[in-house]
Amino acid sequence: MESLREAVWQAVPEDVEPERFAVRRAFLLSHVGPADRVLDAGCGAGAFAAALADHGAEVVGVDVSHEAIRRARRAHAGRATDLRVVPEGVALPFEEDAFDTVWAGEVLEHIVDPVGWLADVRRVLRWGGRLVLTTPYHGRVSTVLLGLRAAAFDAHFDPRADHLRFFSARTLDGLLRDAGFAEVDLRAVGGPPLLRHSFHVVAS
Repeated sequence: MESLREAVWQAVPEDVEPERFAVRRAFLLSHVGPADRVLDAGCGAGAFAAALADHGAEVVGVDVSHEAIRRARRAHAGRATDLRVVPEGVALPFEEDAFDTVWAGEVLEHIVDPVGWLADVRRVLRWGGRLVLTTPYHGRVSTVLLGLRAAAFDAHFDPRADHLRFFSARTLDGLLRDAGFAEVDLRAVGGPPLLRHSFHVVAS
């Protein structure tokens, strides 16, 4: 799995902006106070960690990819941001109640064990802390339409792709509640109704 993650990052051009960056950055920052301690889980090349740092938050960024962290450290030269590799399947190396907010932008769909990972995220969040996440939208109508386009359907569900999980609103809500999040604000955003692009979620 590690070689797959590294191969994915090697294929990503240097300095490319994350998909829907402005929209996701605005969503994230609207839920983060300027003095919050934030874990950027799956920080990639560090674009959101930089936005959080500029916002005044204390940021820790983790990723499973050495290449991603190399790029993030280069981008954060001069900042005091803590950036580190945490191998897949290993518990987050932080104490309980360590963070006010955990940000997981387009991360959950890549995780082999989302139940265990979310329980670990719940562990490192302080009482009343929040998980802020985005993940691709899979509604019934959009999935049916995808199924009508054979090439697009095959590409979307290609077993060699790095997306391992596909969420509907109901399954995502249930997953978060099973992991110990009692309050879940889940919204489908982007695109027309029934054909949204993403879920934006705040859970506590």
